[in-house]
Amino acid sequence: WKADPDMPASLPPKQRPASPIPTFWYRWLQAVTAGTILFGLALAALPDLARQGFGLLMYGQAGAVAAFGPEVQPYLTLAHAVMGSVMVGWGLALWLPLGGPFRRGERHGWNVFVVSLVGWFVPDTTVSLWTGLWPNAVRNTVFAVAFAVPLIATRSCFGLSASPTPPAPRSR
Repeated sequence: WKADPDMPASLPPKQRPASPIPTFWYRWLQAVTAGTILFGLALAALPDLARQGFGLLMYGQAGAVAAFGPEVQPYLTLAHAVMGSVMVGWGLALWLPLGGPFRRGERHGWNVFVVSLVGWFVPDTTVSLWTGLWPNAVRNTVFAVAFAVPLIATRSCFGLSASPTPPAPRSR
């Protein structure tokens, strides 16, 4: 059942994965999680770049946010820094179970990713669409798919079937 040379070979039966965690998907999640941390650091530490990126994303021009006026720029810098810091924290919080319970094939390691991804995606994307900032919803979807692809691909490794089996009808 061992897919990764670093996975302990002597796990108790209850902790063994339902099937091996393919290294490809594990590395993909490592890359996306590290990318989340780096993106968050960039938002927090590179305010000019963050404002230009926001201008490109929302208005199609890197300098569009500068037109909001100089009094708004400190607030935008703060908003991007806070958002980036939260992303760093989220990425680090995902990194720990990735190298532990996820890698060992423990279901709660997989659940941490799915629950936190849904917990971010649904409200963020809903508010983006509600406020008319659909480009952010598109970016969210691309970002979510980068996580969802390996999570869907590894579902069976955690004893989760690809399609839920409906309960058997009750006999009367």
